[in-house]
Amino acid sequence: MSELKQRLTTNWHMMRVLRLVIGGMLLVTGIQAHDWVTGLFSSFFLYQAITDTGCCGSGGCYTGNARAEKQPRVSEEITEYEEIK
Repeated sequence: MSELKQRLTTNWHMMRVLRLVIGGMLLVTGIQAHDWVTGLFSSFFLYQAITDTGCCGSGGCYTGNARAEKQPRVSEEITEYEEIK
C-alpha cells in the first residue's frame, strides 16, 4: 500500500498531468453522453496517469546511447583490398 501511495504522490511531470486532464475530460464527456467507448478511452488515459506509464511501457521505446554505438567494435575484421590493373 505504501508503494502505491508513493507512486501517486511523487514524480508528477507535465505528460503525466496531461494524461490525467485528458482522462478526466473524456470521463466527464462519456458520462454526459452515455457513451461507453469514451469511457474506455478515459480509463486508458487515467490508468497511464495513475501508474505513470506510457504507451510503450517501462523503457519500451529505449533507443540506446548514440555515443556508445559510434565507437568501433573490437571484434570487426579488417578487410584489405588489392588493386587489380
